[in-house]
Amino acid sequence: MIISKIRAFLTLVQLVVSVSIVIVLMYIFKNNNKVIRTRWAAMQLKLLGIQLEIKGTLDPDAQILAMNHQSILDIIVFEYLHPKDQAWVAKKEIAKIPWFGHILKAPDMIIVERESKSSLVKLLKDTKEKLNQNRPIAIFPEGTRTDGKKIRKFKAGAKIIAEKYDLDVQPVVLVGTRDIFDSQNFLQKSGVVKIVYLPTVKASKTTTWYKDMEDDMSKILKIESESAV
Repeated sequence: MIISKIRAFLTLVQLVVSVSIVIVLMYIFKNNNKVIRTRWAAMQLKLLGIQLEIKGTLDPDAQILAMNHQSILDIIVFEYLHPKDQAWVAKKEIAKIPWFGHILKAPDMIIVERESKSSLVKLLKDTKEKLNQNRPIAIFPEGTRTDGKKIRKFKAGAKIIAEKYDLDVQPVVLVGTRDIFDSQNFLQKSGVVKIVYLPTVKASKTTTWYKDMEDDMSKILKIESESAV
């Protein structure tokens, strides 16, 4: 336990320093910010002793990636894995953090204010803009981090976006990121992160695709979590 806490402290210090460097580099080399983020993510995986176990196949043509959310490592893993310049949907509270909020502003991510009707209009507008730039949307339908054991009921945001623009959505289940870096209990250890790519689905107002996706992701998370024990 003590070693895990020491590692968590060192990881936090390392992240503060490296994220600051990444922010500066993204502003200086604006046209290469995806390359910068990918290389930074690769470095994080090595420093944290993370091994990836992948099931299924990433669909490079999917316009939305819908993922469960347990840890900041979820973002790091996908910055490493996805070849395109993803546009992450993130809470306004993160963007307002002094200096570190620029981790969203520098690469022009999608910033939303929860429970705001005007923010929904902006979300749809920003999403369309990013899609026109050939940037897939990365979103956590649960709306917040969880304990990694169960998937919370999905918020409506991802459904509204996908159905508005008739998008192809790939569900992705991540297992083990919270076990490796638990920022709430301040613990960090090496380990394996499982990434399970589910088949891409077409968003449609005439089907129950969104609830089906939530159910499928919940089942996969349960199965994969139990097999990892």
